[in-house]
Amino acid sequence: MTPQEIEALFTRETGEFLFARWGRPIVPVVFGVEEQTLSVVKGAFEAVVALAGHKMAETDPELGANCMVFFFREWNELLEVPDLDRLIPDLGPLVERLIEAGANQYRVFRFEADGAIKAAFVFLRMDEQLQALPAETLALSQVAQTILLWSDTAFRTQSPLALAGDATILRPDIAGLIRAAYDPVLPGATRDSSHALRLFARLERPQ
Repeated sequence: MTPQEIEALFTRETGEFLFARWGRPIVPVVFGVEEQTLSVVKGAFEAVVALAGHKMAETDPELGANCMVFFFREWNELLEVPDLDRLIPDLGPLVERLIEAGANQYRVFRFEADGAIKAAFVFLRMDEQLQALPAETLALSQVAQTILLWSDTAFRTQSPLALAGDATILRPDIAGLIRAAYDPVLPGATRDSSHALRLFARLERPQ
């Protein structure tokens, strides 16, 4: 992966470079799934957080849970979730836009004063496309896209996942980049595109 490719992964469609990682332990909570799927999603969080060298916790002292994952069939169901409109401003207009776009997933992030990720909300409308995916694949993909603030175009044409035999894994380049991004020496957030060079310098090179 080149510095230019890394920079592109954090450059938004507007042309703005924006990098952010989690600044506090991640406390995920999952809604709308059975116990079996719940353990799969939690397992994906544990694997990716361990890869990053970050931490998880049982509770967030300020928010309780700071990473909420919602599974549902229709976007309108979000309007019935108690107090969700307090967590997601302009929830009604957002739902209308997502319905109009035919979207099947959406992520919302909240940030600390220094710009690091404070909370995330992951919404998955289980249409035919998402239902066709194994639970492990869907969970790993979503957690990978939540562990950092990637560009809105980062995975539009290529998934963050790859096949290794019969198993679905993180692409090695994406896994390496996640690991590099959580180097304690690096800032939790930055708008400086030269950060891509700092990430590049920390990638493990094949022997």
